[in-house]
Amino acid sequence: MLPTVILPGFLEAAIAYRPLEQFLQQLSFPTVTVPLQRRDWFPTLGGRPMTPILLQLHRTVKQVLQQYNTSKVNLIGHSAGGWISRIYLGEKPYLGRSAVAPISAWEAYRFVATLVTLGTPHISQERWTRWNLDFVNDNYPGAFYNSQVCYVCVAGKSIFGQRQRGSWLAYSSYRLTCGEGNCWGDGITPIAAAHLEGADNLILEGVKHSPKAPGIWYGSPQVIPSWVSYLE
Repeated sequence: MLPTVILPGFLEAAIAYRPLEQFLQQLSFPTVTVPLQRRDWFPTLGGRPMTPILLQLHRTVKQVLQQYNTSKVNLIGHSAGGWISRIYLGEKPYLGRSAVAPISAWEAYRFVATLVTLGTPHISQERWTRWNLDFVNDNYPGAFYNSQVCYVCVAGKSIFGQRQRGSWLAYSSYRLTCGEGNCWGDGITPIAAAHLEGADNLILEGVKHSPKAPGIWYGSPQVIPSWVSYLE
């Protein structure tokens, strides 16, 4: 089994992914979570570049490649971690809006075998995230490196967005993401935004977005078997 690296979602710390990490290890997948803390995300607020996160991701991947003496890893990106991982795969200089010089590209498509995105908003109408996501989708549309990397995009179908009590948050989040609030998703990311053209696109019934949400999420033991075979 190839080792697997987990990249947390926006403003999430690595500790939230420990149960997923441990469960994958029990299934014989050597797994490491990028050791992020919540404060590591603060420099990226307001639509600023994701460079600090990308650097930590790259450091972790390099350590795992060396530790397991392998040329490839699998990568799991939850929520924003999914589209950040798509930047990481790429070969174009990544220039943030506030940067004065391009950041070197990581070209990680060379050493990532499979990218699994869990509840990732691959599009957005929200102005603070548009620059980064436009960079991703303009330069690496769809499953851009699918001749070298297997893309698996997992969407949850648990909450229908409506302008009423109990589903208002979902409605607002879906509308900010894909422009339409009255649709299905995982409570944060609508299905329409979680899939990529050319990827293996999955829809999982009853799955919610966050590891902290009540009920089941993408990393729950009863859900993992739905997508874990792609890591083999």
